Amino acid sequence: MASVELKNIGKSFGKVEAVRDVTLTIADRELVVFVGPSGCGKSTLLRMIAGLEDISTGELRIGGKAMNKVPAADRGVAMVFQSYALYPHMTVAENMGFALKMIGVGKAEIEAKVRAAAAVLRLEGLLDRKPRQLSGGQRQRVAIGRAITRSPDVFLFDEPLSNLDADLRAQMRVEIARLRAALKTTMIYVTHDQVEAMTLADRIVILNNGAVEQEGPPLELYERPANRFVAGFLGQPKMNLLPATAVAAGSGLAFRLTPDGPAIAARPASAGLSPGDTVELGIRPDAFTLTESGGLNASIVLVERLGGSSLVHARVDGLSNLVTVELPGTYQGTPQTTIRLGVAADRIHVFGGDGRSL
Repeated sequence: MASVELKNIGKSFGKVEAVRDVTLTIADRELVVFVGPSGCGKSTLLRMIAGLEDISTGELRIGGKAMNKVPAADRGVAMVFQSYALYPHMTVAENMGFALKMIGVGKAEIEAKVRAAAAVLRLEGLLDRKPRQLSGGQRQRVAIGRAITRSPDVFLFDEPLSNLDADLRAQMRVEIARLRAALKTTMIYVTHDQVEAMTLADRIVILNNGAVEQEGPPLELYERPANRFVAGFLGQPKMNLLPATAVAAGSGLAFRLTPDGPAIAARPASAGLSPGDTVELGIRPDAFTLTESGGLNASIVLVERLGGSSLVHARVDGLSNLVTVELPGTYQGTPQTTIRLGVAADRIHVFGGDGRSL
């Protein structure tokens, strides 16, 4: 078990900066998830920690020891890839114990480690099977078991569930959470799936264009995004981002979506703004409420009935883009129905012209 420290880590491919000045400390036994859009640098960063990519700038330390020049095999890490990469001619037990065999570990010790890993992953009855006889979820558990047998200080997961269907992904999220509780080992997990990030992480690191946009506990990032990118990226369904103009309201400011629309209050107060300034208001779909009077006048375009909830896509008077509203699954509205939308001032996010949260 070990902490992982990244100090001003960078990676360049020629003139292209894939990772820029990343500084993070991942505590012993912490599970940190790197998340972001395709091409943001999250897998490159993970591969630098694993030793599969050279570090262009900065310093990497694992367990307090400098690792920049240490070969991958000697870093005390084990990596689980998107591809299972199992040997088709070997049994489950042989696949799980192969890395140990290659470094000269004795047969008895290999068997003991394989059986211990199989017990953690509930693979005991599958040890004599070949990969072709397994489901996708079972194959991924074997790949994880292969990492466990090496008794690493740090586990690295590179989008391990992306090849699975939706049901298996949900099952494997539970398996990984259970595995983490059993092993009590430092884990770094890369995904583009924000559901995985929100449900698994002690801390999320959101990357964009090779740099860290924000890092922190999942709910902190959800409720207090540092900027427009984080606000729009995290959350499903996505936050509504609506252009607005600051207007004078008593001793403070309010915001109008359209010149003739109602003034919308937002808390906390938006420091540094003046009447006439252009901003964006961020409103999560579940922040809207239906109201009898006041609020925003809107017309329903589409209702997605999801069972436990309904997503209402509506056009607010004077706006070209639709807003998404999350309502109970029992909601009976239909297209072209007129509704009024209210939202509490403390559920509104305000983003300035530079995209930063105000």
